[in-house]
Amino acid sequence: MADIALQTTYKRVLLKISGEALMGPQGFGLHPPTVERIAQEVKSVADLGVEVCMVIGGGNIFRGLAGSAQGMERTTADYMGMLATVMNALAMQSALEGLGVFTRVISAITMNEVAEPYIRRRAVRHLEKKRVCIFAAGTGNPYFTTDTAATLRANEMACEAIFMGKNGVDGVYDSDPKTNPDAKRYDDVTYDEVLAKNLKVMDASAIALARDNRKPIIVFSLDEPGGFLGILAGQGTYTKVHA
Repeated sequence: MADIALQTTYKRVLLKISGEALMGPQGFGLHPPTVERIAQEVKSVADLGVEVCMVIGGGNIFRGLAGSAQGMERTTADYMGMLATVMNALAMQSALEGLGVFTRVISAITMNEVAEPYIRRRAVRHLEKKRVCIFAAGTGNPYFTTDTAATLRANEMACEAIFMGKNGVDGVYDSDPKTNPDAKRYDDVTYDEVLAKNLKVMDASAIALARDNRKPIIVFSLDEPGGFLGILAGQGTYTKVHA
């Protein structure tokens, strides 16, 4: 563990995971053993003294775009999706605190009974005190995804990199490796290539925001136990998106 600590390049990072990552083998909702496994991954990194932010999607409960596609008014659907991310954040908080990790859920939509409101300086202070900050409710605005929220918070918190934990995919490919066995994996790729080739990393506005602020994105698989810790130390298989 000490050897990995010496190799760790980043002191403050943001981990972005999809809501679907919390489903486990189920097709919907939360799978508590999976939530706890991911919490263990976060704990292993926090135990090294790395300051960790998290943004979790809400697609395992409700996805705004899907609701909009079925005729729901887009703004309402997006707000419902934001509430789904708060539920996931609370589940992750419970799992982390069960492991002895001090955690704060910070919501872009005010809901004082369950989460702190987003105040940048207060959030930075939590990180300095080695508390894991889980940013919920996206940016607090409709028409923006949790990818954009993750990039925004990473910039506001002065994180050194964004770690994108994926399900069943260990990096960025030129097509879906689940359906195309000949899909090519990139070891590293530029922001402009991601946008020009429409590679499925984040949505375009999130990539543009990362590019404008030179925030590297590390895409890796969440499926491998110890993966987050290993990737943080530069080990394992991943794709780096950079300038």
